[in-house]
Amino acid sequence: MAHTACALHILVKHEAQALDLMKQLAAGANFQQLAKKYSTCPSKKRGGDLGEFKKGDMVPAFDKAVFSCEVMKPFGPVKTRFGYHIIKVLFRT
Repeated sequence: MAHTACALHILVKHEAQALDLMKQLAAGANFQQLAKKYSTCPSKKRGGDLGEFKKGDMVPAFDKAVFSCEVMKPFGPVKTRFGYHIIKVLFRT
């Protein structure tokens, strides 16, 4: 069976902003509210929800992070050609 995951993410252009968002999340900020406010990805409308996807569907650095980081804990920043991602994996198989 292929590995799948469901994740939220926040995409920003600058590492400093990503690090600031990680600090806000550590202090208890709501991930989906931050995604709606700051993310540059169209998924922001859904609070950063990328839905369910298979291993290998995303760009390599993002894919590696999703399938190795702790579930339900914000992780990042992860740099890809799109910018800097903060990732929160909801579940994975």
